[in-house]
Amino acid sequence: MSGSVQVVAYNGTTGVADDGYSTDVANLNVFYESGDFAWILTSAALVLLMIPGVGFFYSGLARRKSALSLIMLAMLSVAVVDFQWFFWGYSLAFSHTGSSYIGDLSNFGLMKTLAQPSVGSTKIPDLLFCLYQGMFAAITPALAIGAAVDRARILPCIVFILVWSTIVYDPIAYWTWNANGWSFKLGGLDFAGGTPVHISSGAAALAFSIMLGKRTGYAKSAGLPYRPHNVTHIVLGTVFLWVGWFGFNGGSALAANLRAVMACIVTHLAASVGAITWVLMDYRLEKKWSVVGFCSGAISGLVAITPASGYVTPWAAVIFGVVGGIGCNVATKLKFYLGADDALDIFAVHAIGGIIGNLLTGLFAADWIVQLDGVNTIPGGWLNHNYIQLAYQLADSVAGFSYSFVLTCVILFLMNLIPGLSLRVSPEDEDIGVDDVQLGEFAYDYVEIQRHTSDIIIGHSDHERAHSSRGSVPELPEKTADAIV
Repeated sequence: MSGSVQVVAYNGTTGVADDGYSTDVANLNVFYESGDFAWILTSAALVLLMIPGVGFFYSGLARRKSALSLIMLAMLSVAVVDFQWFFWGYSLAFSHTGSSYIGDLSNFGLMKTLAQPSVGSTKIPDLLFCLYQGMFAAITPALAIGAAVDRARILPCIVFILVWSTIVYDPIAYWTWNANGWSFKLGGLDFAGGTPVHISSGAAALAFSIMLGKRTGYAKSAGLPYRPHNVTHIVLGTVFLWVGWFGFNGGSALAANLRAVMACIVTHLAASVGAITWVLMDYRLEKKWSVVGFCSGAISGLVAITPASGYVTPWAAVIFGVVGGIGCNVATKLKFYLGADDALDIFAVHAIGGIIGNLLTGLFAADWIVQLDGVNTIPGGWLNHNYIQLAYQLADSVAGFSYSFVLTCVILFLMNLIPGLSLRVSPEDEDIGVDDVQLGEFAYDYVEIQRHTSDIIIGHSDHERAHSSRGSVPELPEKTADAIV
């Protein structure tokens, strides 16, 4: 455990970019504990696992003709952001110097990024902190880009991920987690990404849906009458996300200590309660035990507990799960009032879930939970009679949502004006499917037939096969469609 092994106090340059060799120590490992290294390295791998989980979750929710493109976009987010993070992203978000809004380029290309204690915690060095936080930077646009489902071109999505990470994610991460940031100085509490990850991606997804326009055939009151095409993929994605969230929240303690264990406990509990809550919400309407509802509720509970996971007690996590599940479930109806075709309900689950989590943190943050790491202290939330904390949480939430939504709209508007970066596929290509038109590959190589043979339309096979080099058949509504291998 952290604190159980004697380490040498860091005696080098701090407060500015420095690689650690100013200590004149040959073995730079003497400043850190191997247990902390092992936990954060493991947590980084767990967060990386979440990103294909996002892809599978979105793929299962979508239609067959877009299933593969959503997995591809999630994995592209890993590659594009890793490139961006190495050159300038990490420096803009976590340099030791900077303004109240954004960092500088003192760590450009990971220059002087090695053994100095990180801005996140003195328990781990810059280089390890860079690896861990790079996974957060990669998953955030992967969450938002699901709004591109069925109708967006791949190249503009790649460009969007690169630009958005730089202009939107990096500043929000900086002001939330960097000691020089305005929200950090104000006293905002966000343990693992309520605002930088969830609110920002949810707001971006809403903006993306609006700027991209509705899918063909979308009805204002009912959307598109398609069920998720592969519930097994949704379950698989949920498993990846649920397991990975232990590294997402537990790793945010940035050391192997009791606070990390508590973060894992409340994360698991909130997910479980959120899943049960959503299932019951759906059951009261349809009298069915929905698997999709279970998975959606689990994600809602995980999102809600994210900003609070290092601040709240287990009993409070039950409240986060219940309120997160109910709030996100009800919020799925907001897209009809907003006129946005948010097909995968990213806004409802991540933006609304993140806001719920941030505000509840202001109520239930407990000072003694933070002290479990043996280093940090906070005045707490309403439980500790620190009533101003709720205002800080509200200010951070509103700032993060507004900044992400407006800047995303601006980025997409300008991109759409650039030749070659038009956002949307043609109506003909949308009808054929993004997988076929943009990738030339499919999630499944079989021909779909209708469940009821009396409904089969004879004479369309030649026309339909002409749409695809592999003979894929345009999709039918899921309520009347089935597949036979």
